[in-house]
Order: sequence, then C-alpha cells, then structure tokens
Amino acid sequence: MARTRVRTARITSLLALSAVLPLATGCGGEDTSSSGAAGPDAAGHRPVVVATTTWEGAFAKAAGAEDVTVIVPQSVHHAPDYDPKPSDLAAVARADFVLYAPFEPYAAKIKEAAGSKARLVEVNLDNDPAKAGAEVARLGALFGTKDAAARWKKGLDAEVTKLNGELRSAWPGGRSPAVVSQVFTGWAAGLAGATTVGTYGPEPVTPAQLAALSAKKPAYVLDNAHMSTGEVLPDSGAKQVKIVNYPGEDLDLLAVYRNAAAELGKAMRGA
Repeated sequence: MARTRVRTARITSLLALSAVLPLATGCGGEDTSSSGAAGPDAAGHRPVVVATTTWEGAFAKAAGAEDVTVIVPQSVHHAPDYDPKPSDLAAVARADFVLYAPFEPYAAKIKEAAGSKARLVEVNLDNDPAKAGAEVARLGALFGTKDAAARWKKGLDAEVTKLNGELRSAWPGGRSPAVVSQVFTGWAAGLAGATTVGTYGPEPVTPAQLAALSAKKPAYVLDNAHMSTGEVLPDSGAKQVKIVNYPGEDLDLLAVYRNAAAELGKAMRGA
C-alpha cells in the first residue's frame, strides 16, 4: 500500500472523459444504478461493484460480489498514474458500489465524472486475517451477501491456520525468528508467527533508523513489494523477503497469504 497524491492533471482528464460517457453507455437508457442497493432484489439483480484496484476487488469478491470490475490494472502500482478510459467511467456509471481506499481520494472524482449514483465505500485494505475477515463481513452486509462472506471467512481461518503451522515448522532452530517489517507487511510476520522487533516506512529508512533496526539483529526484513526502497538493512545479515499485498487479476485474496507463506518458507529454509 502506498500513500499517494492526487494530481490536478489526472483529475482534469477524468472530468474531461465524462464528456464521452454518453457515447459509451448510450443515451436515454434505463438507470440501473442505485444509491444503496444490496444483494439480489426481486428481479434477481445482484450488486454491481467497481473497485479501483485488485485489492479492493478481491475484498468485494471475498464478500460474495459476483459482478466486480477493476479500474486500475495490476501492473500500475500507483493508481493515480493511471489514466481512466471511457469504458472505466461507463463501468462506474452502472455500478451499485464503488470501492476505494483512503489513500485513493480521486475515487470520488471518478464517480462524479461518470455521473454515477453508486454508493462510494471506503475499504480498509489490511491483510491481517482478523481485520480482513471483519472487512469482508462488513462488505457482505452492504452487498446482501452475508452467507457468502461468512463462508469465505471460514476458508480464510482454515488457510491461515494451515499456513501458520507450516511456517512454524520451518522456524530456524525451532524458535520464532526476529523480523523487521515495513508498516504494511506486519500481517505477514503474524502469519509466520515471527517476532516483530521493529518497523519502518513508508518513508525510506534514515541512518538513525538503520542503526536502531540493525541493532535489533533481525533475521529477516519483510519488504513491501509495491513500494520497495531497495535493500533496507544492508550489511546487517538480515535476509530481505518480498511481500506482495495486491491480489492478481483473479481477485483471489487467499492466494496473497499462500504466496507470502511460500516466500517466508523459502527464506526460513535457506532456499
């Protein structure tokens, strides 16, 4: 996760694109958006969700949403660097919900440019299992898909228990390893049952922080793949492990936990 600034030029381009929206969506059609629709209605309509990135999209899918459109491609790590297309605005125009994160304040501008009546929902993007489960449950309540959200939460709990057990068996010397985590990768330390002795970021590590963190003698540094500043603790002997927060295009949030566990396991086994 990264802190971002909204660029005036980007917002201007969003508003300019709204001029071509009628060409993309058609004129005089029935308005199918809703300011607060949730769950399938009497006609079988299911909530239409637009997410700014795959991370929000994965939370929506976990909560039971079946019609999920992601605006920013996975390859774009900093969403404000992406220029929305008319098709993106068309998707927002037909949405019931638009999901965004607090560090993406431009989402409201996208909604405004699209002339959408969708409900704008801020998502707490945190892969900590307890927080992720709570957020998925909240979204399930909004979407009217509580049962699906509950099933996913049950699967999450089982997956985390399994991965935690596997990683504990890989602890070097049978002891919980000391780690330094980037502020947005602490959840991965918890997944491994590791002992967090320090954190850093999102700003680059200063010389004073470098000295303080190195003195903690961590075995591993859990780096954020989406906002890496390079080697964090050079010459400290700590192995740096890349942790990916964003799911892939399949919007499988559980895969994020499995991938993190695989990277941590390789590091702890000395692979």
